[in-house]
Amino acid sequence: MLRSLRLQSWSLQLLWSIVTIFSISNAIGQEFKIDADYRARGEYSHGFGTLIQEESSGALFVQQRARLKFGYTDKKLSAYMSFQDVSVWGDHPQISAQDDNNSLSLTQAWVEFKASDYWSFKGGRQVLSYDDQRIFGGLDWAMQGRFHDALLIKHKKNNFQFDLGLAFNQNGISRQNTLFDPNNTGNVRAVFDYKVMAYLWLHKEWNNVKGSFLFSNNAYQNLNGQVPVSGHVQRQTFGAHVKITPSSHWKVLANLYMQTGEFVEGVDLQAYNTLLEVNYKPRKTTFGLGYEILSGDDDGMANGEISSFFPIFGTNHKFNGFMDYFYVGNHANSIGLRDLYGKVVANLGGNSNLLVKAHYFSGDKELANDSYLGTEIDIVYSKKILPYATLKIGYSQLFASDTMKLLKNVPNAGNTQNWGWAMVVVKPNFLTWKKK
Repeated sequence: MLRSLRLQSWSLQLLWSIVTIFSISNAIGQEFKIDADYRARGEYSHGFGTLIQEESSGALFVQQRARLKFGYTDKKLSAYMSFQDVSVWGDHPQISAQDDNNSLSLTQAWVEFKASDYWSFKGGRQVLSYDDQRIFGGLDWAMQGRFHDALLIKHKKNNFQFDLGLAFNQNGISRQNTLFDPNNTGNVRAVFDYKVMAYLWLHKEWNNVKGSFLFSNNAYQNLNGQVPVSGHVQRQTFGAHVKITPSSHWKVLANLYMQTGEFVEGVDLQAYNTLLEVNYKPRKTTFGLGYEILSGDDDGMANGEISSFFPIFGTNHKFNGFMDYFYVGNHANSIGLRDLYGKVVANLGGNSNLLVKAHYFSGDKELANDSYLGTEIDIVYSKKILPYATLKIGYSQLFASDTMKLLKNVPNAGNTQNWGWAMVVVKPNFLTWKKK
């Protein structure tokens, strides 16, 4: 009964939103669209995210996302709303009266006012994604994605643009103070649980060069144990991303970022991240070679400083191996990482391609007098089966060293650490209405 009432309430709200947008469109609108994003991914996990013990069995499950998107644009206004349900097949009993997993959510809701041809203001819940998504990314691999509640001042003219973003978070309406509880049990004051954020992104394009500069300051509520108290920890992340295409066959990517400020109360932060990747595509096959360093720390803040870099809001699944051993809810305040990798992307024809990527992992700092962590092989086959549908199949295997077992605290790890998955992504357009 409760689930039925919730669904009825949500359906009425959704219907009202559609009616409201259509009313606006009939008055002054230019375009209104309804789109969907459905994806289902089946996974076999036997060492994904961390090492699995010798005597443990792998896991098999299917998770899915169903997202409904509404977009409206005219000469002065853009508006966007999206709702999604994220679930695992079988997590809701067939005849249960309650939706215990609370899987339905509002993912985006924003409006953008165009003040002129070059200036606009955008506010609400939205995706913040820049450059190669190393620092700010939409995290679309994760079924839930990543979103921020923020106000943006945007400027774009010719080959130059910038975004100035501001965010202020609270747990709810308070009439007495503005303390913010990170509300992240087990991982207090995670990097994404900021109270205040201000960032600036500058981007410029030349003939064969695209360059960006990013500065972000994040303020986190001071804590006494796990209780929020007055005061803030301030952390800064800043640096540059460059993309160079000297010819149609070559592409060079480079990142350099720094982190400063405080890690926690009384602990200074000084860390860096650098990446260089070179890609060569003579015909239909791309060959790439890259090296990335994320600085680490070997004394765990014992001297009042820490030098471990963490990509704050990035799509970290995209980097450092698809098995997510590093910086995907893990590997913070640790020995850092050095990732030497090579890749081949082959166009197989028929709207399909094959990616093969190899990583050689080492810690930026040594652990037990050794830095080598292991080697990972990632294979992904992709095929566009319809104009709005894609099939992806992947397999990854990690060959872990004894140092990796020590790092992950799994001394009796099994010899085989692997992960396989298959995913279908369907993104149909249900309706496009344009005022004539």
